[in-house]
Amino acid sequence: MATQPQTTCTNPATGEVIGQSPLDELASVPSVIARARAAQPRWAATPVAERAAAVRRIRDHLAANADELASIISRDNGKTRTDALATEVLPSIMSADYYASHAEGFLADRTLTPGNPLLANKISKIVRVPFGVVAIVSPWNYPFAIPFSEVVMGLMAGNAVVLKAATQTQLVGRALERAVQAANLPDGVFTYVNLPGRLAGDALLEAGIDKLFFTGSVPVGKQLMRKAADTLTPLVLELGGNDAMLVCADADLDRAAAGACWAGMQNAGQSCGGVERIYVHRAVYQPFLEKLGARVRALRVGPDVDFEVDMGAMTTQGQLDLVKRHVADALAKGAVIYAQSSCPTVAEGSSATFHPATVLTNVNHAMDVMRDETFGPVVGVMPVDDMEQAIALANDSNLGLTSSVWSRDRKQAEAIGRKIRAGVVMINDHLMSHGLAETPWGGFKESGIGRTHGALGFDEMTQPQCVVHDYLPAVKKNMWWHPHGKGVYDGVKGIIDVLSGGLGQRAAGLGELVKLFPRTFRSGGA
Repeated sequence: MATQPQTTCTNPATGEVIGQSPLDELASVPSVIARARAAQPRWAATPVAERAAAVRRIRDHLAANADELASIISRDNGKTRTDALATEVLPSIMSADYYASHAEGFLADRTLTPGNPLLANKISKIVRVPFGVVAIVSPWNYPFAIPFSEVVMGLMAGNAVVLKAATQTQLVGRALERAVQAANLPDGVFTYVNLPGRLAGDALLEAGIDKLFFTGSVPVGKQLMRKAADTLTPLVLELGGNDAMLVCADADLDRAAAGACWAGMQNAGQSCGGVERIYVHRAVYQPFLEKLGARVRALRVGPDVDFEVDMGAMTTQGQLDLVKRHVADALAKGAVIYAQSSCPTVAEGSSATFHPATVLTNVNHAMDVMRDETFGPVVGVMPVDDMEQAIALANDSNLGLTSSVWSRDRKQAEAIGRKIRAGVVMINDHLMSHGLAETPWGGFKESGIGRTHGALGFDEMTQPQCVVHDYLPAVKKNMWWHPHGKGVYDGVKGIIDVLSGGLGQRAAGLGELVKLFPRTFRSGGA
């Protein structure tokens, strides 16, 4: 009897094998989607309160197993346990609470106010209809929190959900699968699949899913968009960022430096919404740099053995190699390493993937580290003469996921932020908006299409359907229905005159409209 193929899971901080995850065959995908499609109508008909109760059972499972989940995320992804608890487990619990509490309001019918008194008998309302079967393809950098909120939104909206978690973090994916299983959902409503790498998106689209949610790289996102065009399957794409942080002359430099260290180095810099580029007003450039450098040099980097570590390993060797190339490119073009943390010595033959937290100065936009997504614990810091220059530099990118402005003048900071072409602008903070369940997440330009999280993200899980009622039952036909004639034409033209003509035109138009109106009550041909 053939043995099912397995994905081997490795701890990036130690190189040790920590588990296996059964690998599904691509040929099984159509049957998975068929089973989901069969289960979805009954799930959509389940009262929202019952769906919310199921999501709260998932929440309770997370809370009861928080320590174990943090440990699994840490060992499978490389981040510290504190990092895993604060940025993955806690936000997931809060998102489960939020969507279980707010889904009924998001899904409620919405009656529209008539746009014109002449057609006030036509009352429209918007109803939200689940797509059917939605697929989620999630990344390895936040392997629990990113897919979790999308899974919960999909379920609460009445969809069947198929989750394909990252190959590199399969133990986390399996932990998420167990969490959803705690809800005791009907068979087929949620399915976890472990499919081979970049083949998964194509396989899911070919199997006839109704919508795809993908978080990953720009090239893969573009490829999936091309594939989805064949069937006009809608997508939501979150494709990364090269986030700018703008520090004004009046900023609280201690908070700004601490925020830059956190948002640039957290998760070993592997955050699509993390700080990568910092533009500092020249008046405070040097003191800011000194404060940031001191914080970065003090970071403790290494495997999380006793919690006394600030930054763990990078998740993959490939990503580590890319970061090294970006740093080498910057140094070759004149950049200087201003500050670096310590970094564990990796024994020969070990596959541990550590990189020191690094601050680069003397950087410019000819360097990869300032133009492309580095996705590692490296930030480049540039002085600017004024904030208009900072805005121009921030916008000099094909990406626009998030950004931040740091100033004691909140009004000024928001005015600056509104000029930045990014999907999220934070004032005196950075990165953590992804953890706010009510806050939409998504970007401009090549950072993606659509939104997740909050009411806007929840709307992506449903289609709007408009239902229009006529509330004048005595009316036999609309005044512009057949048969047509000069009187019908003059009456319809009268509506235009009543709406937009001068006083005389309105009076004449009203007369023509009054002559036409009686035909609406006659069932005959006239």
